[in-house]
Amino acid sequence: MKFTLSWLKDHLDTDASVQEIADKLTSVGLEVEGVENPAEKLAPFVVAEVLSAERHPQADKLQVLQVDAGNGPLQVVCGAPNARAGMKGVFGPPGAYVPGSDFTLKVAAIRGVESNGMMCSERELELGQGHDGIIELPADAPVGQSFAAYAGLEDPVFDIAVTPNRPDCFGVRGIARDLAAAGLGTLRDWSVLPFEGKFANPVAIRVEEGSGCEAFAGRLIRGVRNGPSPEWLQRRLVAVGLRPISALVDITNFFSLAAARPLHVYDAAKLQGGITARRGRAGEQFLALNDKDYAVSAEDCVIADEGHVLGLGGVIGGDSTGVSEGTTDVLLECAWFDPVGIARTGQRHQVNTDARARFERGVDPETLLEMTDAATAMILKLCGGEASEVTLATTARWAEVVAPRAVPLRPERVASLAGLDLPASEQEAILTALGFEQADGGWRVPGWRPDIDGEADLVEEIARLAGLDRIPSTPLPRLPGVAKAIALPGQRLERRVRRAAAARGLHEAVTWSFISEADAAAFGGAPHRLANPISEDMKVMRGSLLPGLARAAGRNLARGATSVRLFELGRRYLQDGERPTLGIILAGEASGRDWQSGKARGFTPFDVKAAVVALLGEAGAPVSNLQLAAGAGESFHPGRSATLRLGKAELARFGELHPTLAKDYDLPVGTQVAELALDAIPAARDKGRARAAFTPPLLQPVTRDFAFLVPEGLAAGDLVRAVRGADKALISDVRLFDRYQPQEGELSLALEVTLQPTERTLTEADLNALSDKVVAAANKLGARLRA
Repeated sequence: MKFTLSWLKDHLDTDASVQEIADKLTSVGLEVEGVENPAEKLAPFVVAEVLSAERHPQADKLQVLQVDAGNGPLQVVCGAPNARAGMKGVFGPPGAYVPGSDFTLKVAAIRGVESNGMMCSERELELGQGHDGIIELPADAPVGQSFAAYAGLEDPVFDIAVTPNRPDCFGVRGIARDLAAAGLGTLRDWSVLPFEGKFANPVAIRVEEGSGCEAFAGRLIRGVRNGPSPEWLQRRLVAVGLRPISALVDITNFFSLAAARPLHVYDAAKLQGGITARRGRAGEQFLALNDKDYAVSAEDCVIADEGHVLGLGGVIGGDSTGVSEGTTDVLLECAWFDPVGIARTGQRHQVNTDARARFERGVDPETLLEMTDAATAMILKLCGGEASEVTLATTARWAEVVAPRAVPLRPERVASLAGLDLPASEQEAILTALGFEQADGGWRVPGWRPDIDGEADLVEEIARLAGLDRIPSTPLPRLPGVAKAIALPGQRLERRVRRAAAARGLHEAVTWSFISEADAAAFGGAPHRLANPISEDMKVMRGSLLPGLARAAGRNLARGATSVRLFELGRRYLQDGERPTLGIILAGEASGRDWQSGKARGFTPFDVKAAVVALLGEAGAPVSNLQLAAGAGESFHPGRSATLRLGKAELARFGELHPTLAKDYDLPVGTQVAELALDAIPAARDKGRARAAFTPPLLQPVTRDFAFLVPEGLAAGDLVRAVRGADKALISDVRLFDRYQPQEGELSLALEVTLQPTERTLTEADLNALSDKVVAAANKLGARLRA
């Protein structure tokens, strides 16, 4: 929901600043998604006078203007037919960004003549749709003054997120009421005088029982002139993102935004007899105002005349009776539709309109005739004409819809439910300011609050306006016999891994558990589809954490990040259930520089392998016993990826993302990813809570280096395990520290073997004997000692 500051002040008398209003809106539950000041984007544009206008020497439709923007004459090439000497308009200098055309002005030669900026039209400055000529300003407009200041465009636009339970805040009036109740100003009076028609309405209006339309108020206004709406109305609609169409249509949009009251107008000359709100019939269809054909069903509420369907009631109107510049007689509709029926019709036909958004949440039924009179008054003021009496057709259920509703409230419930100790007088003041009225046994609910159903709803309103920040943080008492909270082994594991990942410089990400079918297919598929997804991009439960991390990394890189290191702890949803998983992605520049070129280096599979091994070790996996296998699946680079296994269980897969996927996700080639299956890590044996005493070795460790020529295809991990097993009593560690392979020749792997004596110092004979064991173990794999 968007609205301007000036529009808000039509309903709210306040001196609060823009920031104060934004803060208060968020505090009362109307989250501000953004505040934009249109004057900021028009800051470079100034009022200028055209000193002379001569025909372009190389183009008949262009003119060469001499323009004074306050700093002396400037030459500008212009194609507007209304450009002439003596007129005043809006000038954009070189360097100014033109929002309506999406380009930045610069000094340029146009057909051989230099042009220093441009004179602007309404559409180029996003002030309207006019583009036949440049903006013409009054003769007294001050040359050189900021155009935004001169035109009064200093009018910030608020964009708020309205929750489904607040239909009243789809109108500026409802937002102003909340702010006034929160103490940010005084709600201005907006009384509508009853309007008496000059003649009986000749258009018969009927509402069928069970149609989904419970009330239909109609009034004929004849002799109207449907031209462009006044500038103030156009500017207000443009500011909130609507396109001005004509005075009659703009008036209906005005009330939809101002009072959350959708209206509709029909060209009465195009109607065939009276109007009926009824259910659709088989075979009926109509062309809607969005230029699409819709086939209606018996479940739809339609508005029809005696000849054909005119539109889907409360959702979208039809093109056949739309108003135009030639419209002279118009039928004004102000109706109330069943919210559930509107929502189902909109979903069935995939139509999203402002009218549907308001009707399906609940429009105030009590102001039906009041809003009809208010809209009539504005039509007569802006378009002229003469209005008939109102015809109101209702169903038997209408009396139930408008029947007064009273909700009881015990003042002490505010303390017991919300934790706020407020005096009854303050509670009454809040509810009164929100439009509730005291009634026998409770509070009468105003028609614009269909969400209020019980005592807890009133408590919520009081707490919301009093200030949720006033609620004290009080722990719930622990009942006798209830055990204290403990962390399960899986929770403790996730905590350790999360801390370890953060300690390695990774940033935690939280991505959606729902992903698109395309993302799922790119990373191995997903077995679980959603029956009612919230969007096309969230149709399946993720079978991998990598699609979400890839999207997140791509967004970070697109916004200027040079190095992205993300991890996520979450669930994969596989055929056999949920699987706790840790996902990692490394993209962009790694820390440090390449030792050969001196330039910043990218990530390599060894970077992600180091992270995987460290995190598995922190999770309790026996890292020294893991088996490395080449390849990690189709999502990975076939020659730069691997899996880590413990027996038949796969603990992790890691490596470079497949180049095709990297391109698809706007990631650099060389992006590294990994997934750790936390539930596959064997649980550590319970050795009690006490730590074993630290017993450092009494003797100095000894290291020996071995270089082996290995056959092609032998994994370094296999060689390391074989050497480690040569003497498990003495060999405490084996580390690969060098890999050498000339352009032609065998591959050489160098290992550092650490020996830890426990009983006595090793002699030369002991070391020689151990060396023979190491070489023999390597020989079994086809490796031989390098000379």
